[in-house]
Amino acid sequence: MDSPQTRKTGLNLPSGMSETSLRLETFSGSFRGISGLSSPSKSSTCSDRFIPCRSSSRLHTFGLIDKASPLKEGGNEAYSRLLKSELFGADFGSFSPAGGNQVGSSPMSSPSKNMLRFKTDHSGPSSPFSPSILGHDSGFSSEASTPPKPPRKVPKTPHKVLDAPSLQDDFYLNLVDWSSQNILAVGLGTCVYLWSATNSKVTKLCDLGPNDGVCSVQWTREGSYIAIGTNLGQVQVWDGTQCKRVRTMGGHQTRTGVLAWNSRILASGSRDRNIFQHDLRVSNDFISKLVGHKSEVCGLKWSHDDRELASGGNDNQLLVWNQHSQQPILKLTEHTAAVKAITWSPHQSGLLASGGGTADRCIRFWNTTNGHQLNSVDTGSQVCNLVWSKNVNELVSTHGYSQNQIMVWKYPSMAKVATLTGHNMRVLYLAMSPDGQTIVTGAGDETLRFWNVFPSMKTPAPVKDVGLWSLGRTQIR
Repeated sequence: MDSPQTRKTGLNLPSGMSETSLRLETFSGSFRGISGLSSPSKSSTCSDRFIPCRSSSRLHTFGLIDKASPLKEGGNEAYSRLLKSELFGADFGSFSPAGGNQVGSSPMSSPSKNMLRFKTDHSGPSSPFSPSILGHDSGFSSEASTPPKPPRKVPKTPHKVLDAPSLQDDFYLNLVDWSSQNILAVGLGTCVYLWSATNSKVTKLCDLGPNDGVCSVQWTREGSYIAIGTNLGQVQVWDGTQCKRVRTMGGHQTRTGVLAWNSRILASGSRDRNIFQHDLRVSNDFISKLVGHKSEVCGLKWSHDDRELASGGNDNQLLVWNQHSQQPILKLTEHTAAVKAITWSPHQSGLLASGGGTADRCIRFWNTTNGHQLNSVDTGSQVCNLVWSKNVNELVSTHGYSQNQIMVWKYPSMAKVATLTGHNMRVLYLAMSPDGQTIVTGAGDETLRFWNVFPSMKTPAPVKDVGLWSLGRTQIR
């Protein structure tokens, strides 16, 4: 039978201690604490703290009973349960890790009706080691269990090799181009040959004769006409389907090593340091002259919207021109070697990439809107060519001294997708197939090598028109 003292206070006092031995200390009206003032026996020991029963505190409401993260606690479930049991009592340790109550537990097994919640209930278990998760996967969340996307496999060997006798080993020339009609043009010595990728038929387009030579070739975007830059400084335009010369334009004092078409204008760069712009609709040899380089112009590329022309030279300069000025709008001088490799991003307006020669070896990326350099990557070799894939946001670069390799890069991370080798001389020439999947490379080893490096373009879903399609099928029948 409980004593009157116990019934009155509801406290279990140590033996020998009475309720009158406790009092509250107050100073200036503020509550200070509970202390033991006297003891009936000097040998007895009293505690000044009261530890309540943890089982009625509903600590699970605050998320304190979730299992520890395996990254923080090592994932030792038995140790974690034992530790909680020692700290909070056996009732706390027997609580279900999944957030449900076990039958027969103490007050924790009663439904909680707290109005204020510090933990949001989730439809699924919150612990990565809860039984329902372990029953379905390896014990990680769905995000963590998603495997990283494996790198795309690029064949390490070319699927086709063509002999190209007399293909010159000259860094400043541009002797290979692939038309939108799937015809490859190659300048070999004094001649230009056309190779059909459809049926492998070879056609000799022209022979410039013993006193001249081919320095550059460039198809129009439609793929019907081809421009040829010659060693004497001429620019000739030929009908590729009829093998007939349409126009010859002069103006350059020496070899024309690089050409670039936009939708209607042909730009030509020469060793005489000048860039001419030609318009076949007018009778003049050229309609404008761009002066800015101090050495041979060896790189030319129009932006995809035809608004800007990027030019690179042996003076280590990368210049950007627009249609409304005879002076460059940007002078980019960070390269420390000749700039031949130039490509515009087809995925982002105003994004330009350029590559430097042997003393530079870097691929640099530029924002032509403000002229800022966005990134620079040292490739370890002379950069001879750059082409941006139209199917995926990746680039391919070809190199000379000293690795003679072909490299595929992801943008903007510039992670290497593939490194291809096969040429035993500088890979000076590069062109891409119309479908964007295959590249052809040429070198002074007098071979052309075809590589499958890019995936196919994702075709948009066709527009469904059931009525017209059904009608068409009915009429055909």
